[in-house]
Amino acid sequence: MTNIEVVGVSRGRSVTQADIDRLADQAESGYDKAQVVRRGGRRAMGSGPAVVLPVRLSPELRAAVEARASLTHTTISEVVRDALRSFLDVA
Repeated sequence: MTNIEVVGVSRGRSVTQADIDRLADQAESGYDKAQVVRRGGRRAMGSGPAVVLPVRLSPELRAAVEARASLTHTTISEVVRDALRSFLDVA
């Protein structure tokens, strides 16, 4: 029985150093672009790419947003987007 050291996990599968070396060799030799499978990204949120907008919140406002997100089983970002759509009357 061989002792193969697992160095990580990817999608529930153990990854060994041999796996990493094999993948690195493949990457260095190049890929056939026709065989590369595009994966979906984040779904579109509007007519164009979304923009990250940093915003400062007081501790009280942050707690209120977190509470609403928890109550509605959604994310803080979605609560903020919904509030802005409602306030600005934008779809």
